[in-house]
Amino acid sequence: MALAALRREGRRFAPMISPRPITALRSSPLAPSLEDEGPIGVRYISTQVVRNRMKSVKNIQKITKAMKMVAASKLRAIQTKAENSRGLWQPFTALLGDLPSADVKKNVVVTISSDKGLCGGINSTSVKISKGLHKLNSGPEKETKYVILGEKAKAQLIRDSKKDIELIITELQKNPLNYTQVSVLADEILKNVEYDALRIVFNKFHSVVSFVPTVSTVLSPEIVEREAESGGKLGDLDSYEVEGGETKGEILQNLAEFQFSCVMFNAVLENACSEQGARMSAMDSSSRNAGDMLDRLTLTYNRTRQASITTELIEIISGASALEG
Repeated sequence: MALAALRREGRRFAPMISPRPITALRSSPLAPSLEDEGPIGVRYISTQVVRNRMKSVKNIQKITKAMKMVAASKLRAIQTKAENSRGLWQPFTALLGDLPSADVKKNVVVTISSDKGLCGGINSTSVKISKGLHKLNSGPEKETKYVILGEKAKAQLIRDSKKDIELIITELQKNPLNYTQVSVLADEILKNVEYDALRIVFNKFHSVVSFVPTVSTVLSPEIVEREAESGGKLGDLDSYEVEGGETKGEILQNLAEFQFSCVMFNAVLENACSEQGARMSAMDSSSRNAGDMLDRLTLTYNRTRQASITTELIEIISGASALEG
């Protein structure tokens, strides 16, 4: 059985090694010594290959564990901000509503993603929903554009939707996220796009292992006023009294801009929490997989080493028996 195991392991690692011919053992003044080149033989090299692979897996496991700890540290810092930011956009939702079914001509899909990978499928999920919204709101008299936040969504959407991309913003999380930074970003988006409805696609954080793809809709002041006059879900707006010298249109304009910046701030933080949680889960799974692979490689190494020792003992015993005979 030991010989059979040796043959199996030899066949398994044969493509990874290139055993030198036996003629290299002949002495020659030009040939380097065996100590310089290292031991020759498939059996030694196969165990050496396994040992090198075990070392590589151990290093990968150390990296994944460190990345998990870094993601956990970042998650704790961002989660507090995200929970506090939920109180900003909720009053706007109660006042202006969230109408994903509003029928408008100019739609802008704001896709929020991460700049880095190794965080599961959160970016692919956001891109799929964005493409679905684009397809749903496209038509002969409708126009749908993309605003992309993050390198990962950019890499996926630029392949087949390059002509529909209006604005791309990356390296958003290079500095700690705050409302001032996001409000400047929201103002930049509003200056560069014409819209009737802004549809923000992000991943809402629930727990380390759970996030929910979410779409928040921000309507333009004209659409809000139209919906209020039609007596729909925004019909209660007419019951409010306007104080000061501002008209109803100016107030709705200010409210729409402030609502977009608040929703964007919450969406960016929620997506950042989801990213770090997904990265923690991915790195934890990678560490466990590396441990399982290390166990299998250790078993293979021990079997190969034992087979090599058994073969050498058989050769020694056979040689001694031949000399005695």
